[in-house]
Amino acid sequence: MKKALLIATALAVTSSALATGKLEIFSWWSGDEGPALEALVKLYKEKYPSVAVDNATVSGGAGTNAKAVLKTRMLGGTPPDSFQAHAGQELIGTWVVANRMEDLSPLFKSEGWSKVFPKDLVRLISSKGKIWSVPVNVHRSNVMWYNPAKLKQWGVTVPKTWPEFISTCATLKAKGVAAPLVVGENWTQQHLWESVMIGTLGAQGWEDLFSGKLKFTDPRVVGAFTTYGKVMDCANKDASGLSWQQASDRIIDGTSAFNIMGDWAAGYFTTTKKLAPGTGFGWAASPGTTKTFVMLADSFGLPKGAKNRTETMNWLKVLGSKEGQDAFNPLKGSIAARTDSDLSKYSTYSKSAATDWKNSKIVGSLVHGAVAPESFMSAFGAVIDQFVASKNSAGAAAAAQQLAIRSGFSK
Repeated sequence: MKKALLIATALAVTSSALATGKLEIFSWWSGDEGPALEALVKLYKEKYPSVAVDNATVSGGAGTNAKAVLKTRMLGGTPPDSFQAHAGQELIGTWVVANRMEDLSPLFKSEGWSKVFPKDLVRLISSKGKIWSVPVNVHRSNVMWYNPAKLKQWGVTVPKTWPEFISTCATLKAKGVAAPLVVGENWTQQHLWESVMIGTLGAQGWEDLFSGKLKFTDPRVVGAFTTYGKVMDCANKDASGLSWQQASDRIIDGTSAFNIMGDWAAGYFTTTKKLAPGTGFGWAASPGTTKTFVMLADSFGLPKGAKNRTETMNWLKVLGSKEGQDAFNPLKGSIAARTDSDLSKYSTYSKSAATDWKNSKIVGSLVHGAVAPESFMSAFGAVIDQFVASKNSAGAAAAAQQLAIRSGFSK
């Protein structure tokens, strides 16, 4: 009896220690994305009611503003308890290499996460045998969006390869569709480049490109740049002035036939534009990538020197839990990084994406921080701008290779 009482007392003390204190969560989720984060905070507060949660959101600039504030705090020795970062090299190439993050491998082991997160994903968030962040969601980069009724009217089908895509665009131009492909500002053109490159090189070729095994100057990569140039010849001339939403609008109104965009477009089509999946809008993997899932994920890690370490570990446990992921993702318009989520809570599009997540080869997105450090990404936009203007494949490939060497992942 005495022993049982001692154990109960110890458990109560431990529970109390876990459930008191403060927690600062640093992110760029605001506006439409705010409710998804609030759902996670609510779940955390239910589990740890006496912890004061500071939801420190820095809005604007698609994370650019938040990253600037984060850099000041990390370098100044006052890190937030946990912060949002794109999973993969955006975090690893910036803060892990600077020895500013704690290894989360023990947490993954104790929570059994290696059994529910795909191996390809765990590899992307790891370096030197250690795991550095907890992915709370997954978005798919390589999706081609279209208007089913318009394709039927034009008498064309969804192209499955990039050569077929270029041929279909020629058919559409002959029918009076001036810009069969719609693209927007620079980052959306990099996003398209990523799909063309993966659809041409294959998943292994893409991985080899960012591990340094394949050089950008290889004839296969130069050839993929040429294909990208032909694809861009199918696009609208006013791209630089369009947001991704404005580009998406041109699919809905039938101005253009195809748009390559991440699957946040599904949320835009269903929530903002009130369109029915499958009839109001259609989707397919971008040409040449049917069995490949190009992923990006929002994730959180544990900075060294975090003031409230215990509370932060509990936050990470909530993020990685089935309950947490299923509270967050239906509101965010993404899917769970876990493979055991309750799909009854998800949209028609998300159910199809979750099926592909389980059954596809997973590779990381360049544009959204998974496969290359920010030093590469910050300069790559200029390479794409120059290429779109000149269509000089060899020149663009050489410039990209120099960036890869400077960024340290190629020789």
